Amino acid sequence: MSREHRRRHRTTDSGKAAQPNVAPGGLAGGFYRPLGARDPARIVEAATVVLERTGIEVMASPCREVFRAAGARVDETANRVHIGHELVEQGLERAARRVFLAGRDPTQDLELAGAKVYMGTGGQAVKVLGLDGVVRESVLADNYHIGRLCDTLEHVHFYMRPVVARDLATEDIDVNQFYACLASTTKHVMANAYLPENVAELRAMAELMAGGAAALDRRSLVSFSACWTVSPLRYAAETVTILDEIIRHRLPVVLSSAPQAGATSPAALAGTLVQITAEQLSGIVYVNLLNPGHPLIMGCVPAQADLRSGAFTGGSAEFALLNAACAQIAQHLGLPLYNSSGISDSKVPDAQAGAEKGLTGLAAALAGANYIHHSAGFLESLLTVAYEQYVIDNDINGAVMRMLRGIEVSDESLSLDVIHEVCRGPGHFLGHAQTLELMSSEYLYPRLMNRDSRDDWEAKGGQDIREAARDHARQVLAEHWPQVIEPELDAELRNRFNILLPAEQMRPSA
Repeated sequence: MSREHRRRHRTTDSGKAAQPNVAPGGLAGGFYRPLGARDPARIVEAATVVLERTGIEVMASPCREVFRAAGARVDETANRVHIGHELVEQGLERAARRVFLAGRDPTQDLELAGAKVYMGTGGQAVKVLGLDGVVRESVLADNYHIGRLCDTLEHVHFYMRPVVARDLATEDIDVNQFYACLASTTKHVMANAYLPENVAELRAMAELMAGGAAALDRRSLVSFSACWTVSPLRYAAETVTILDEIIRHRLPVVLSSAPQAGATSPAALAGTLVQITAEQLSGIVYVNLLNPGHPLIMGCVPAQADLRSGAFTGGSAEFALLNAACAQIAQHLGLPLYNSSGISDSKVPDAQAGAEKGLTGLAAALAGANYIHHSAGFLESLLTVAYEQYVIDNDINGAVMRMLRGIEVSDESLSLDVIHEVCRGPGHFLGHAQTLELMSSEYLYPRLMNRDSRDDWEAKGGQDIREAARDHARQVLAEHWPQVIEPELDAELRNRFNILLPAEQMRPSA
């Protein structure tokens, strides 16, 4: 690495940030309030009316019998479960107020509660925009290589499986996607499961990595996202069976519902908030009937349909408003929240992508959403990820987190003596002791966003941010090969499970 490259990107040999992290994960939001002071309570009350009057469609199943046994009214003709106010109150009383998600490295632990904010990856992209500029189908190895890249990005706080392993059979995906992610980073890993019988296998793999069942219960290195509803207000039977297994195996889980305003939820944004809250409250009731206090995270991912075409839209002001409002509702309920930002509708890392990602990321974070997934890597309305986009989004996330930190006002920071000394002396602050002291603790320096003069920028090659991001990603992928899983443990995992990621792809080529 050249001295200039090292200076501009401020990294260590492993790609980790050398500069102190002045905008760490876990800072508190809650400053932005798109809803009025009484609106969250009104939306929650309206959602309870929906649950009691309209109900949730639940086909004949053990899930439906759980609701029936708890006192919910079951309309077998319409296959709807009507959940009364008392059941909702009981579910909320039992619900976990804090969910702890562990990293392989304890410095990467997440505590989801209140208005603490973390930003990370997510999604199930089916295409990858490679560093060669070619779009292709996603494969298992992308989950490993993107994880290696994100392992070096300090403003990507967790690693949620980003792409579908299109090169694997369905029965092989669950174990292999978790393995590929866990092998690539020391950050917390979240994914989903396609088959209920695989949850036990995933629990067994996580126990081996954590050092036993008790160790995993104390520090869960893995968590799940379960898309258990199909909006509007219908349970997906095949996913509920997976959810049941996740709960039975005592693993943290997100209940993810993703209605689109104007298509699968009302065009009125407030109506979409009522519907998604009703879906979430039904899930909170169900999970806490099975296991009171289970580590459960509200999973509100509202989006919209572009009403001119019906297309999914993830980069709009309305998307930002909806996700920020969900944070406000979750804080009203006192529950941790998983939601979304950074879903650009652009096809390439361009100005549109930057504008959409900055808008939606800032809204969700300032509102105090706890676990903001999709915040890095995504393009084309969730269909595509780009390696260089992760690096660009790291800078965007860093700026967002720095804004959360705010401005400290103290007797010292008011700087009365400093102003007096400079105005009576040299007339500028650049060489003052306070400036030198604060330059690495008060200010965030982006990896890529260029601040050189035009002449200096041109002299260094005149790269735009996308070109610089590609170079940085190539360098990290050539140099950063974390050994998260010790060789002996890796051999045990490969002997125990059908691991399909070749070991030779997990080390530098000769």
